Amino acid sequence: MTTPPKVRRENDARPGPVVLDEISKQIVEQLQGDGRKPYAAIGKAVGLSEAAVRQRVQRLLDAGVMQIVAVTDPLILGFPRQAMIGIKCEGDLEIVADELSAIAEIDYVVLTAGSLDIMVEVVCESDQHLLEILGKIRAIPSVRATETFVYLKLHKQTYSWGTR
Repeated sequence: MTTPPKVRRENDARPGPVVLDEISKQIVEQLQGDGRKPYAAIGKAVGLSEAAVRQRVQRLLDAGVMQIVAVTDPLILGFPRQAMIGIKCEGDLEIVADELSAIAEIDYVVLTAGSLDIMVEVVCESDQHLLEILGKIRAIPSVRATETFVYLKLHKQTYSWGTR
């Protein structure tokens, strides 16, 4: 459904990959299971003090390794229509992606390989709302075509892919 906010693009200025030790990986996995888990409980699980966990979590947040966010259920909040929209473009895809990112209802923007250039995810109040968003997307000059994949049922959604 939705991806946590402020996802960074590959060309953003930032250092290379961060290498995590096993304890930091365990902390991330503990928080992916429950983002509100107390630092003391995480400390017990990973063998550190509460203060040490707090410091490590802050370093992980500061380094951009993770975010701690609330994930909502759109259906419960009155957004019954969700869709993935595939977009075919011409020209500079980054410019189109920036314009798409500025549309409030678009929660997720990725550049892709294959028959579609960009995929976006939307959460809408109604089918009419989805049509309005499609109109905004199609009004972007470099957009040549869209293909909409309406969600009928969410079967699985997790944010617990771990740190591998």
